Amino acid sequence: MKRNKATRAEQETTAIAERIGRLLQAGDLILLEGDLGAGKTTFTKGLARGLDIEQMIKSPTFTIIREYKRGKLPLYHMDVYRLEEMGGDDLGFEEYLDGDGVTVIEWAQFIADLLPEEFLKITIRRTGDESRELEFDAHGAHYCQLITEVLENDTRD
Repeated sequence: MKRNKATRAEQETTAIAERIGRLLQAGDLILLEGDLGAGKTTFTKGLARGLDIEQMIKSPTFTIIREYKRGKLPLYHMDVYRLEEMGGDDLGFEEYLDGDGVTVIEWAQFIADLLPEEFLKITIRRTGDESRELEFDAHGAHYCQLITEVLENDTRD
């Protein structure tokens, strides 16, 4: 299932991410796609807020994985862009997916062969300085229900 949502400001984008974060469960997988500067880390900040994580969220570009464990669920934020040539076999990726938290992966196409069948892919496209187009591509009933609930309860329009 695919659904799109336009946002007019960074606060609207993070508010949608926060609503998603409130509904996430242990083992959930979110894939974030978008050009550099599209707002993937900003979106992750909103997810973290929805998970009651108060730590500062930073881009994992140079560390590959950042773990945030002080919230209602742990958040594992990955940027696998640098694994393009190597793949993610040595990452211990399965341990995160089968673990007790939520996994967010940026540039997941570089480890596509390691991904499970069910996940939520969110593509973020810049449409202006502050505006974004969010494309939600839900794979699996759980993620379809999650996106339907988030977007149908969006009262901003």
